[in-house]
Amino acid sequence: MAMTRLRERYWTADDVRALPDDGNRYECIDGALLVTPSAQMVHQRAVTDLMFLLHTFVRDSTEGHLLFSPADIELEPGTLVQPDVFVALAKENAQRPYEWPDVASLLLAVEVLSPSTARRDRTVKREFYQRVGVGEYWVVDADAQRVERWRAADSEPELLTTSLTWAPAGASAPLVLDLAEYFAEVMGA
Repeated sequence: MAMTRLRERYWTADDVRALPDDGNRYECIDGALLVTPSAQMVHQRAVTDLMFLLHTFVRDSTEGHLLFSPADIELEPGTLVQPDVFVALAKENAQRPYEWPDVASLLLAVEVLSPSTARRDRTVKREFYQRVGVGEYWVVDADAQRVERWRAADSEPELLTTSLTWAPAGASAPLVLDLAEYFAEVMGA
């Protein structure tokens, strides 16, 4: 089943929250409703393995909080996104986010490509994350065994196949991910 983008009306975050829990993932960006079916197994392994690799680093080296979807992240009024994996910063008055409205911004947003989401993840969501100032946006392509890294000012992605180094502000040392090892695990090689 393909991802669809419905534009017959202007969708808001409240409209999306009112939709039925039917196994699809619903998001809205700039008034467009984005509908994605349940993820495939490779997608879920890629998300799980990435969470495992990021967990200790994020806990010990950043002020962020590592989370995954489903989520209701409203980085701009009226929008609602659900990155596969993300590192959230809490609003000033919250020590950590306990409710989705407590999320002020993202240090990192990650989308793992699926056949139904690849185009949207590389265009609509990438442009949105850059516009709202997400620190880094990673597009994980398990089939190509690479990560496309975007920063807010980038006009082209950095294509990474061997390693990925992430050094968010405040970290005492960067995180270095061995991408060959990661993709071997994801693909079961």
